[in-house]
Amino acid sequence: MTRYVTYLHLLTPLHTGGSAQEGNLMGIAREVHTEFPYLPSSSLRGKIRSVLENANDKDFQKAAGTFFGERLKQGQQPTEGEVWFADATLLFFPIASWSHHFVWITCPLWLQRWNRWLPDPPLSDFIRGCRTKLSGERHALIGFDTNQLFLQGAKIDEDKLEPIQQKVFTDELEKFTKDSDKFLSELPTKLVIIADEDCAALVETGLQREVRVALKPDEKTVAGGSFRSEEAMPSETVLFFPWGIKPPKQENKTVKVREEIERLLNDRLQFGGLEGLGRGWVQLKSISTQPEAEEES
Repeated sequence: MTRYVTYLHLLTPLHTGGSAQEGNLMGIAREVHTEFPYLPSSSLRGKIRSVLENANDKDFQKAAGTFFGERLKQGQQPTEGEVWFADATLLFFPIASWSHHFVWITCPLWLQRWNRWLPDPPLSDFIRGCRTKLSGERHALIGFDTNQLFLQGAKIDEDKLEPIQQKVFTDELEKFTKDSDKFLSELPTKLVIIADEDCAALVETGLQREVRVALKPDEKTVAGGSFRSEEAMPSETVLFFPWGIKPPKQENKTVKVREEIERLLNDRLQFGGLEGLGRGWVQLKSISTQPEAEEES
């Protein structure tokens, strides 16, 4: 099996659609145990499949059906596909800062999830060190020099800050930021690591929320009962998801699909809802996480 980690850099806000609606709030999909926003693997798989199956080549369409697994139709049982996807979860989240305009935040929980899918997980000691420091006298670990830091309106003084000094961590960051656009390449120098519970609070206040109303025809007045508020993950958020390709069932049948999905997952795609409003555009970057010994074999 060939395994990858794909990074999603949000170019526009992402509305994923929640499993429930509270009042007039159109929420977004959230993890049941953490309340963190995420992009479900079903949304990822569905979008990627639809793009590949809309090709003009009929043979390619059939190969894509084999690759993803045939759907239940005409009394036939669905078949197992040759590819799998996991949910896309948060890795770096942009937060307004009175002192630095904005910074990206992360926490040991997000880093630990990421580390699980990296070859020979290289960040375990670094993450343990982060937890120890953040449970002690440090309130934030930072990738830049400053004598004070504001996260939204919360002030952290210099004696509660500590620089991030771990080359193995910065090396992993550079693997997906160094060849990105200039804006994302600044991430390592605008990064703040904070405790899990602090991250949860800042994400909740940092989500983008917009109020929408419908107007009466031929009038500039609000139609009754047409008020709603929508949530979205803000642009510049970085998520990641692991995925993998299994050995082919029939030799050479899905070769072109395999080549195309690797190209597609290093391009721009649109996920989630509100596509007509330009929501959900992401820049993707995929990196193989296959251990070197397996690649050589």
